[in-house]
Amino acid sequence: MASSRLLPWLLSTALLQWPSPASASPGAPAPPEPLPLVIWHGMGDTCCNPLSMGFIKKIVEQKIPGIYVLSLEIGKTLIEDMENSFFLNVNHQVSLVCEMLAKNPKLQQGYNAMGFSQGGQFLRAVVQRCPSPPMINLISVGGQHQGVYGLPRCPGESSHICDWLRKTLNVAAYTKSVQERLVQAEYWHDPIKEELYRNSSIFLADINQERGINKTYRKNLMTLKNFVLVKFLNDTVVDPVDSEWFGFYRSGQAKETIPLQNTSLYIEDRLGLKEMDKAGKLVFLAVEGDHLHFSEQWFYRNLLPFLV
Repeated sequence: MASSRLLPWLLSTALLQWPSPASASPGAPAPPEPLPLVIWHGMGDTCCNPLSMGFIKKIVEQKIPGIYVLSLEIGKTLIEDMENSFFLNVNHQVSLVCEMLAKNPKLQQGYNAMGFSQGGQFLRAVVQRCPSPPMINLISVGGQHQGVYGLPRCPGESSHICDWLRKTLNVAAYTKSVQERLVQAEYWHDPIKEELYRNSSIFLADINQERGINKTYRKNLMTLKNFVLVKFLNDTVVDPVDSEWFGFYRSGQAKETIPLQNTSLYIEDRLGLKEMDKAGKLVFLAVEGDHLHFSEQWFYRNLLPFLV
């Protein structure tokens, strides 16, 4: 969930100086090329907004010379890209991205991925469903991996859409027509109606193995070197915010939340997260701020090391 209006979020400090590699001595082998980076934006945003994904692409390219950065555009125009973040079936979006990555010759030796808000769980679906080319590190920045049960403050520029979204999700999130046509319904997780969620969710319930175990999903996710989960401590968009670390409401009510380690997802280890956690592959990062609000300094210090 992101919009251009949310994005003083990236730009609160001046560019930091990043250490340059030492000059190579004569005859020394050339340093290896950095792994490419694939970025997926959030709700209401676009691939190339100069204040959001365009800016991220720019600063990563400045700090890691020679890196190839692909910011995913879902559609033929920026308007389509933004609209598809609301209205294009997520399973179809994931299939399109898998095909896009498989055909890109620059990604065939592997790539890192960084998803912002809903782009975080969409990229998780990519690694679970499409292991080729291989994803090495996945960074989820405010992704809602256990879904949401509310949209407290939708991106401002889309306020009319958000008002409609809230009403639709509260009344008809699990009807077939809404599930197939409304992106946010596909990760709407009603803790009071868990059985209805499990049986009707066409995206989140599938990638979270709510209806059975797909061993391939589990195996593919566990191939990640690092799965980085960024949580915004003062988030006013994601409800509950613990979903950004795979936590959620305790089943049957919508007040008390429980951390990942107390969820059935972890205890049953349906995705391999428990095993990944013990192996040190899960990285939990917290940042003071509202949804997707962080400084460049924080980005460089905490996220850039996973890209070099």
